Amino acid sequence: MLDLGRTFLQSVERSPQAIALVDGALRLSYADWALRVGAVQRGLAAAGLKRGDHLLVVLQNRWEMATLHWACQFAGIVVTPLNWRAKPEEIDYCLANSAARALVFEPVVEAAVAASAPAQRVLRIGVGGAAGATLRFDDWLADASMPLPLAAAGDLSLMLYTSGTTGKPKGVPRRQRAERIAALAHVAQNRYGVGERTLGVMPLYHTMGVRSLLALALIDGRFVCMPKFDAAAALAAIEAERISHLYLVPTLYHDLLSHPDFAATDVSSVGKLGFAGAPMHDALLLRLARAFEPELFVNHYGSSEIYTFSINQDALGKPGSAGRAGLNTRLRVVKLDATSVEQRTLPTEEGQIIADLAGDEAFEGYHRRPDADAKSLREGWYFTGDTGYVDADGDLYVTGRVDDMIISGGENISPVDIESVLSLHPAVDEVAVAGLEDERWGQKVVAFVKARAPVDAAALDAHCRTSDLVNFKRPREYVFVREIPKSPVGKVLRRKLVAGEFDAAPTDPSRSPGAPS
Repeated sequence: MLDLGRTFLQSVERSPQAIALVDGALRLSYADWALRVGAVQRGLAAAGLKRGDHLLVVLQNRWEMATLHWACQFAGIVVTPLNWRAKPEEIDYCLANSAARALVFEPVVEAAVAASAPAQRVLRIGVGGAAGATLRFDDWLADASMPLPLAAAGDLSLMLYTSGTTGKPKGVPRRQRAERIAALAHVAQNRYGVGERTLGVMPLYHTMGVRSLLALALIDGRFVCMPKFDAAAALAAIEAERISHLYLVPTLYHDLLSHPDFAATDVSSVGKLGFAGAPMHDALLLRLARAFEPELFVNHYGSSEIYTFSINQDALGKPGSAGRAGLNTRLRVVKLDATSVEQRTLPTEEGQIIADLAGDEAFEGYHRRPDADAKSLREGWYFTGDTGYVDADGDLYVTGRVDDMIISGGENISPVDIESVLSLHPAVDEVAVAGLEDERWGQKVVAFVKARAPVDAAALDAHCRTSDLVNFKRPREYVFVREIPKSPVGKVLRRKLVAGEFDAAPTDPSRSPGAPS
């Protein structure tokens, strides 16, 4: 099997003059980019990094980040990216956990790096004039020549840190062969053609961003960097670069559609839409279908540990469905209290989704976290922590997280169904549902609503009553907020809603509709 370095060289050899990378005014062909990748590979070697070493990288989606990623693949160095918003204690933990030999950072991270004592004990490589560096990334670029593939397909490619909702982040090491196979499957499942162009906005410390980077190289495509998401800049790039497909989390799609520039932007080049990272509510699906009229609309369900769980290539035709197992995956739904992978649920019965670790895209276990392995890896299967069910047709529906399950009056209630119903109300811009403690019910269903027009709790309750939402799932309380709290990659942070860490709307029109009758 080809390693990732040789995979990159395939595109250099096939399409040397094709534009591969765009970052603002910078435009690099595959031939030009290869020379920079080679220069960085040699710079890493001169700095003392060897095959198998970890390199902690704290950068935005800039050309240097994409170039470092590829240089590490050639060298066999384990690129270990971290959210550029990381706090000093996160840098401390990840340096210690990964045993990284060096740290790459940029000016936006200067303060956090300076405040990290462990960071002062490793080699610090500065990008963009970052203060406090011991080496400058730009100094490496003078030695421009072709990269040399020194790694093998069985070498580690990268280690992603899962954000997690509680506790310390978990390192997810992934081998080059798993990364390449996942990228090939991504190309096939999203029906990408040669020369596709994508918006490189999903962060390169996240599995979606990495997959876009690798997949585009497989098809001699163009990766248009966006260091930090900005809806206006994204729309301008879509039009200027004739972006052919988008692969985003639902939150970013929402922001694109809601921006005043959308109506005047030519998005006709975008023929394929894909989303992952969180469920997409019905209202947003419909808005996107009208706005883009895509030839393909893919719901991709996966994780850092196993890139693809399932694929639905007709997200609009069967809203809410995550489809069926991907090309390299086997899936099951087992009972919520299952002690064996053989305790499968019946059709429409909700349980926990698990995936076969023998799949080609799978990781092999968490880095130095036997506690996490014991919780999630059992009998050769990965317990995802996600809840869902399979319908009568055999299609999977993801209903939430095991930890997000609301138990109210003895009933198990998943937030996603309720959110989808409320999202269809014309006054609702965004909504998230969580369970709050209640003396009578154990937990009560509470809907947190960001409104786009005046609306009150009674109107929303009436909307739920006339929907197909079963009675016991109806929210007992509505809270109106300025914003729904989310992670940097757009996942709703329900724990913040439960903890009261949200910004209430200035004039809260809510009133409780009372317990469902």
